[in-house]
Amino acid sequence: MATIFTKIINGDIPSYKIAENDQYYAFLDINPAAKGHTLVVPKLEVDYIFDLPPDVLGGLLQFAQPIARALDAAFRPVRTGIIVEGLEVPHAHVHLIPMYPDRKGFSLGKKESFTAEEMQAIAAAIRQKL
Repeated sequence: MATIFTKIINGDIPSYKIAENDQYYAFLDINPAAKGHTLVVPKLEVDYIFDLPPDVLGGLLQFAQPIARALDAAFRPVRTGIIVEGLEVPHAHVHLIPMYPDRKGFSLGKKESFTAEEMQAIAAAIRQKL
């Protein structure tokens, strides 16, 4: 059965898409730990990130890099962090999370809340910087 991420990639579930190419897809996390929290996933459905073929694993970070830079440009955090957690969805992915000066860190357990309109504006701000 397809994972929720595969359903998002296929357009069966809507998302706030940031970027896409033939191998990767990036979209806003609907339960963000911070403004701009973005998930980057390979289109290849593999549960454990270190089971990805080496070229796909390396390509995942290469695809994520300009998105992280766009997050930095759009929102001016101290920096954008990366987390590979991989327990909630059985589909390899990384979290790009902007870290803001008013917070001493972030946790995937602490969620922010944004309206659909705010999520659309956040996604548009990131895409504009790509």
